[in-house]
Amino acid sequence: MFKPLTILVLLIILSIASFLFALSVGSLPLSYMDILEVLKGGGSDITQTVILELRLPRAYVAFLTGGLLSLAGMLMQVLLRNPLADPYILGVSGGASVGAMLAISAGLVSSLISVSAFIGALISILLVFGLAHGRGSWNPSRLLLTGVVIAAGWGAIINFILSVSPDQSLKGMLFWLMGDLSYVQADHLSDPSMPVILIAGLLFSLMLARSLNILSHGEMQASVLGISLKPIRLSLFLLASVLTATAVTKAGSIGFVGLIVPHMIRLLMSSDHRWLAPASVLAGGSLLLLSDTIARTIIAPQQLPTGVITAFIGVPLFLYLLNRGYRQQELS
Repeated sequence: MFKPLTILVLLIILSIASFLFALSVGSLPLSYMDILEVLKGGGSDITQTVILELRLPRAYVAFLTGGLLSLAGMLMQVLLRNPLADPYILGVSGGASVGAMLAISAGLVSSLISVSAFIGALISILLVFGLAHGRGSWNPSRLLLTGVVIAAGWGAIINFILSVSPDQSLKGMLFWLMGDLSYVQADHLSDPSMPVILIAGLLFSLMLARSLNILSHGEMQASVLGISLKPIRLSLFLLASVLTATAVTKAGSIGFVGLIVPHMIRLLMSSDHRWLAPASVLAGGSLLLLSDTIARTIIAPQQLPTGVITAFIGVPLFLYLLNRGYRQQELS
């Protein structure tokens, strides 16, 4: 296990390198000097258009989305005390998907698709919380079961919409379901919602870091040490849900980022959430940014859904981490 500060510095360098790689690679290859010239306000009109209107907004949204998903996954794993928990396990992405697909089938523009997706995610959050809470107290098992059932219900609605939708809408729906950043436009750079929510979520997670460290060792120990379980459960649920809803609204359902990144960071550096939270944001943002760059260039001029690349990367990486964990348990 490496020193946390060393890993954090390396992740910052990786994040910067990922942005430069995303801005330089494409149908029009650009040098790092070209990129620097544009960022300083110079460069040719073509270079400015490619970077400022196409590549930079997409890279910006990809990095923020990866950070949101990784942070949400970390919080979900603590809340449910389940290492297999990911940001989508409580059905938030299902509600967002239904809202987005209804908007796509109605022929709405991308901004209204995002609004519809966020409304669907909000409805799902309220449903899961209301049904899991009921008239009494709620616990992680009840919350998990409620979320799984709600997610299954959204899945049935999604299949119904796909079955009755016209052919011209199906490709857009399928890309959205697999995670797609091709809808990102230049005006996303001036939209403060994603960075504000990500920074607020990170700061709130750091404030709760001590409680998260204790809670990850079990609820009984948390109760003995004076942690009030109900408020922190509610805080984690709402924060993780808002982070997930924001990410899904902008990029669709991109899998594996929120599942594997917290695992990877725990193995590399520490389970201390004071380090784990910022490292997860940086690693998740870099992973999704690199995946999206590959998705839009590997079979250019055609583009793949970003979620396909994250799955290709995530499946073998998760199996490797799983086997490594088993080997460490056998040796200990």
